[in-house]
Amino acid sequence: MTTERRHHGPAFKVALIGGILATLAALAMALSGPAYRMDLLTLGNAFGLLRYAAFTALGAAGLGLVALLIAVVTRRALPAVLGSLVILAGGALVAIPWLQLQQAQAVPPIHDITTDMQNPPAFLALIEARRAAPNTVEYPGEMTAQQQRKAYPAIQPLMLNAPLETVREAAEAEVTSAGWDIAAVSDTRIEATATTVWFGFKDDVVIRLNETDDGTRVDMRSASRLGVSDLGTNAARILTFMENLVRRLESSD
Repeated sequence: MTTERRHHGPAFKVALIGGILATLAALAMALSGPAYRMDLLTLGNAFGLLRYAAFTALGAAGLGLVALLIAVVTRRALPAVLGSLVILAGGALVAIPWLQLQQAQAVPPIHDITTDMQNPPAFLALIEARRAAPNTVEYPGEMTAQQQRKAYPAIQPLMLNAPLETVREAAEAEVTSAGWDIAAVSDTRIEATATTVWFGFKDDVVIRLNETDDGTRVDMRSASRLGVSDLGTNAARILTFMENLVRRLESSD
């Protein structure tokens, strides 16, 4: 039997089909976000495409396992390698929505995070954009605040021993560095919009600065326009921004 015929035995064909399914699943996942951003799919349909892609990837991994077992029994090296690769590819693709699900279960179902829950920074320049979105302009209230305190205790006002003007310039530079679209800048506040890469979800940010006896207090609010849960995105955005702002000010000393 020739090498070509051995390679095109049952194990090779099953692995090939699994590879095709894994490729289709990867394409579906990759295109679901851009299709939503370009209004080719509704959000529900885009999430549905992700779900079907995950099932397809799971099926591909199953075929890869079957190919691997056949290859082991028939002692075929190349189909065994291909089957293993299909298992890895299918498993990796399934892991993407699975990890998102685990993240959703690990964080509270809130989407409006702020360092000041008693007097949250208000949206002014972005008020019309937020009124046109499903989520409210106003801070959701005490129930959200309670969930935030429990899940994100590190979200606190930032107290800086620096003049307000210096902090504002550094904050504006950090917003620009983050790639957010600035909507308004004044002496004591910055409003901007952050857009996620994959689905293009828009989260609005407001940064409020107040002079104190020792320097400047920085408060921040980050709120999603769409969705009940933000999967922890807004909290992570605030923490990252505050850390980067401190580093930027320290490096400028």
